[in-house]
Parts: sequence; structure tokens; C-alpha cells
Amino acid sequence: MIVNCVAYRAGKSLGDIPINDISEVLKEPETFVWLGVHEPDTQLLRKVQEEFCLHELAIEDALHAHQRPKLEAYADSLFIVVETAQLVNDEVRFGETHLFVGKNFIVTIRHGSSVSYAPVRHKCETAPHRLGLGPGYALYSVIDFIVDNYQPVAERLQARFQELEQEIFEKSFDRESIGRLYKLKGELIKLRDAVGPINDISAQLIRFHEEVVRKELRPYFRDIEDHVSRIIKGTDTIREMLTTAIQVNLALVTVGQNEVVKRLAGWGAILAIPTVIFSMYGMNFKFMPELGGKFAYPLVVGATASACALLYRRLVRAGWI
Repeated sequence: MIVNCVAYRAGKSLGDIPINDISEVLKEPETFVWLGVHEPDTQLLRKVQEEFCLHELAIEDALHAHQRPKLEAYADSLFIVVETAQLVNDEVRFGETHLFVGKNFIVTIRHGSSVSYAPVRHKCETAPHRLGLGPGYALYSVIDFIVDNYQPVAERLQARFQELEQEIFEKSFDRESIGRLYKLKGELIKLRDAVGPINDISAQLIRFHEEVVRKELRPYFRDIEDHVSRIIKGTDTIREMLTTAIQVNLALVTVGQNEVVKRLAGWGAILAIPTVIFSMYGMNFKFMPELGGKFAYPLVVGATASACALLYRRLVRAGWI
């Protein structure tokens, strides 16, 4: 469950330290500890609480996943919840990362579907002049890494939308395609809900909590806000286009049904002419002038056919047939 536990001084790694020694290391000046944990149990979290002097309510939230994205300030630390997203077998999987940040420590706790933050730690260690700014830079690096992982997810959802868009315009009504569109819309909403709160979290870190985020780090968090805004704009655009595509598809289905109804109505009108005429001759009338005429039958049939042909011609011109 413990991925890494490293102490840093002046931006340089002092090596791994046992979790039982964290409280002693934190007493050393200009030193901070970066602890990485993956799906810890209650016993480990209680130990983390003891070593870092964390608030009990924050520990309780960290133990039970499925928290909403948020930033909560306690006496000597911040508790931040951020949702993560990644593609697994072309499906979007969501997870959570809980972060405890103080003036001389940062704890990252991963829950659910989430990639390792080892590349983030390595990148920070290659820039000791920035890591020397304290745990605030490590916090920025983790959140920035999470936001960067949103981008390929958003791009894949956009590509899936374009594929489905071609299907619904090339084919007639397809229940399966509409179902996939609704599923895609649900994933976009979840991604939007995961990305959106990061803007509020970054804004709070920029405006407040200077003991964690120094003034030198504020431009970095503004950069996160810029990335988040672009992703939000992209997802909102796809959602609008998706809603429009569903409406257009339903409109095309309605137009197709109307065309069928028009054709049926046109042929029904043509067939109504002989139906009316021949039903008249089917009645038991004794005195009908046409019954005694030599050419009555061919004249009636010819007149009926002519009327049907004339009506057919007009319906074709009107676009009903």
C-alpha cells in the first residue's frame, strides 16, 4: 500500500524513510516528506494520521472513497480530493486521488482507476530548484499530471462521437447507435463533473493558503486553470453537438416516417376512386341507365382509369409519390 516515502531538503532527495520516522524527519528545518499510498486500509491511515497530525474527519474521508472533488482547510493542513480519469480497453474509468498538504509534507492517496505518480516524482526530482519551493510544487505537479490525463480521454470521446455521428447520418434509425450516443453523453457529463471543480480548487490555492502555495507557484496553478478551461470548453462543445446530433437523427426519422405516410395517403387517394365508383354499381338498384348501355362498361372503366391516372400525375408533381 505504501508506494514511496521520501524526504527532500532544498529540492534534493534524502532517500526513502520508514513511515515510523516521518514525525522525526518533519522536525528538521527546510525538509519535507512526500508519501505516496495506494488504497490504504484503516490501520495504515491511522498511522499516517499519527505521523502527520492530520484531522480525524479528513482521515475518515480518505478512508472511504467516492468523495466529491473539494478542498478543505484544517488547522495545519489542506485536504484535497480530485477525480482521475483514464482509458482502459477504450472505456473511461474514473478514480480518486486524495491529497494531504502541509508546509512540510504532502501525502497522495490513490483510489480506484489511477495511474502511478512515479513519473511525476521523477520529473520533480529532475528540477530541484523548483522542488525546493516545497510541497506546493509537488502538489502542482500531481494536479497538473491528473489534468494532462484528462486530455486523451476527452480526445477519445470526441473521436467516438465523430464515428457515431457518421453512423446516424448514413443509416436510418438505429436503436443501438442512439444508445451509444446516450452512453457517450453520460461519460462526457462524468468527465465534466471531474474536471470542473479543479478550477475552483486552483483558484483557492492561488488566493489563499500561502503557507503551502508560495507566490512563486501561483503562475503554475494559473496554468492548470487554463488547461482545465480548455478541456471544459471542449467537453461542453461535444455535449452540445451530441445533443444536436440526437435531435437531428430523430428529426430525420420523423421526416422519413412522414414521407411514408404521404406515399400511403397518395396511393390511398388513387385507390379511393375505383372503390367509390365500383361500390356504387354493387348496390341493388334496378333502374341505372348505364346498366342497359352497350358501351357502359368500357366507358366506366375507362373513365375510372383516366381519373386515377390524372390524380397519380398530380400527386407525382406534388412529391407525394
